[in-house]
Amino acid sequence: MKLTDQKCKKAITSNKSQKLFDGGGLYLEVTSKGNKAWKIKYRFAGKEKKLSIGPYPLISLKDAREHREEIKKLLLRNIDPAIAKKTNKELLCISSEITFEKVAREWHDVFKGKWSKDYGEVILKRIEADLLPCLGNLPIRDIKAIILLNALRKIENRGVYETTKRARQYCSQILRYAVANGWVERDVSVDIIGAFKQVRVKHYSALDSNDLPEFLKKLERNEARLFPQTRIAIELMLHTFVRTNELLEAKWHEFDMEGKTWLIPAERMKMRKAHLVPLSIQVLKFLNDLKSQNTNSEYILTSLHSSKIPMSNNTILYALYRMGYKGKTTGHGFRALAMTTIKEKLGYRHEVIDRQLAHAHRNSVDAAYDRAQFLNERKKMMQEWSDFIYSLV
Repeated sequence: MKLTDQKCKKAITSNKSQKLFDGGGLYLEVTSKGNKAWKIKYRFAGKEKKLSIGPYPLISLKDAREHREEIKKLLLRNIDPAIAKKTNKELLCISSEITFEKVAREWHDVFKGKWSKDYGEVILKRIEADLLPCLGNLPIRDIKAIILLNALRKIENRGVYETTKRARQYCSQILRYAVANGWVERDVSVDIIGAFKQVRVKHYSALDSNDLPEFLKKLERNEARLFPQTRIAIELMLHTFVRTNELLEAKWHEFDMEGKTWLIPAERMKMRKAHLVPLSIQVLKFLNDLKSQNTNSEYILTSLHSSKIPMSNNTILYALYRMGYKGKTTGHGFRALAMTTIKEKLGYRHEVIDRQLAHAHRNSVDAAYDRAQFLNERKKMMQEWSDFIYSLV
């Protein structure tokens, strides 16, 4: 006869233990001291075994029956419930020691090879500053969507919406890494994607092609009284439209003056892939001018204070300010200017310009193109771009 809650509650014993069976091997054991606990008998590999489920009334009759059904399912899959229970306990113990910080740092260490050194360091600093203070000490398995939301809201409340978006993306990648390692069941960050303020993305300030003639005249007349090296740095940014740090950290050994190419090594590129920049005649002249100025430095552009370190990013930015272009363009803005103007004025295909910008490939088909596939077109394009710039002066 099956048990009822009333029978379990009233079960008592005088001087010896007794067992109250519910069917399917499940029974309530009542000790001589009045303690009550759920246990179950089962057979595995031809042997009778016994497994403790837990104390009554902490484990109710209903809960005990659910445990019995789970045990039956394990037996149907030829799994010994006793071994499964021990394994789950060990996993629970291990998972409590696996904190968000531990997973985040391991994820970063595993994937940092795909980023440039500087970009990888930026990611780690963002995680350390924005995520670890709130989430770092929590076991990764205990991080629910609401906990993640509260942590990210603290970033959002500072008004840095792009940073909030990036932080959620980092959390998603960290949690997916945890899923792959069996530390959590799923990436809970997907549950809060729509919970943040939607703001219009502000792109880097950039000149329009119609603004270019006036800009070039100001640069040629040197109205802002820039140092010769600073003027050349701006010219190189405009003619090559590489990322600012890619230019500022450039070293002489990267340039093949006879072959008219500049090979930026992978470790300095954002996507950790070497990038080839064809050099126009005008750019080669700028480089020769720099060579005569920086004869004792490995860098093509040096600090005003020491030839042993490269020019600062702020040198170009403040030079543009002094020219009257604060809020109108930045060094990075020359990339957007080149993209639109080369398309509109010179008629080059998006794929050729995109490859010269060293953008990440959007899909496997784009990635399949070898960097030399468009090289002849890019050489022609870069010379035409320099010629076009000179025609506006």
